[in-house]
Amino acid sequence: MRILVLTHRLPFAPNRGDRVRAYHIVKLLAERADVHVVSLVHDREEESQADTLRRLGVRVSTAFVPRVRNLASAALKLPTTVPLTHALLDSPAMRPALVRATEAWRPDVVLAYCSGVAPFALAPPLAGIPLIIDLVDVDSAKWAAFAEAAGFLRAWIFRREARHLAAFEDRAVRGAFAATVVNERERETLLRLCPDADVFVVPNGVDVEALSPQEPPVADDRVVFAAVFNYAPNADGAVWFARHVWPRVRAVRPNARLTLAGSSPTRAVRQLADRDGSIEVTGSVADIRPYLWRSAIAVAPIFQARGVQNKVLEAAAAGLPSVVTPPVWEGLPREVLKACRVADSPDQFAARVLELLALPPAVRRREASAQLSQLAWPRRLARMMELIESTAERSSAIACAR
Repeated sequence: MRILVLTHRLPFAPNRGDRVRAYHIVKLLAERADVHVVSLVHDREEESQADTLRRLGVRVSTAFVPRVRNLASAALKLPTTVPLTHALLDSPAMRPALVRATEAWRPDVVLAYCSGVAPFALAPPLAGIPLIIDLVDVDSAKWAAFAEAAGFLRAWIFRREARHLAAFEDRAVRGAFAATVVNERERETLLRLCPDADVFVVPNGVDVEALSPQEPPVADDRVVFAAVFNYAPNADGAVWFARHVWPRVRAVRPNARLTLAGSSPTRAVRQLADRDGSIEVTGSVADIRPYLWRSAIAVAPIFQARGVQNKVLEAAAAGLPSVVTPPVWEGLPREVLKACRVADSPDQFAARVLELLALPPAVRRREASAQLSQLAWPRRLARMMELIESTAERSSAIACAR
């Protein structure tokens, strides 16, 4: 079985939400198939990780995304119907990479990871090869939600993106053998867009073994929010929590400490640490686990959330219960809900944080890890593997019939 996987970011290192799922899909596929990953890359550091990915036994080709060129191209595309996502994720090197990859090696199945790379799967040299699109979450719905909270100009751009990306998602899903999403909420959203599509839920998992702490739970009042902080919903959530919730927590627990752990913090996020000595902003970290293991609880104060927030699953696997917003809660698998408290106002959020900090450390850990054995990645991705294998069988049958 030969599988070509297209990704919009190199699926290594699995240190951010849009890489974690892709990494585990590729890792599992490599155990049962001949896999070639063709990925967009955005800088030299990302491209340098290709050799690490090759150690999984997969072939890897990369294509650089020219950021400045694509920004200019996106501006010129505004009067057209081209989604800006596709203008920004274009690469002149992509089609030559695909031609080289398929010259003497025709895949049985193409797996496009997210709608951003799906256009490459629908064009030569891949056109006509059976396609599965893993949308993960429905990006057009995300942009529509962003428009609701944006100012006039951004709202216009976001609504335009939602409209044109939805039209592409509809067209792409209808042309695929199957589409997959991360939870039932996303499946219902996609089916409203294209009611007759074959849409399957393939939920996210978590690497319980790697994240499980080896030491007893800490007694310190340490709170962690692990995220990529140049993504607007994460950055906005960090600022909201630090300004409106954290003072309420500190009024009751003056020794409490907050760690904002993750890459690319915006200026507004960095300034939180400058203004409050109880807040730490780490920037990029090589390994998030020590920051989770030294904490008592986690938070996910994100008000614009689609799909599943991996950070909540990872916190639970590290022994931490979380306080989350309703949009985050609604996307979580039921197995992790016991590890969470939900709140949507500063008073509620502070109250839930204080409730968890007041629990004995052993009780917090027990609540967090109650049903995590069911979230192992091979179990969660089983449906994806079945879809790929059945599509490959159909592809082989069609080829033999010709």
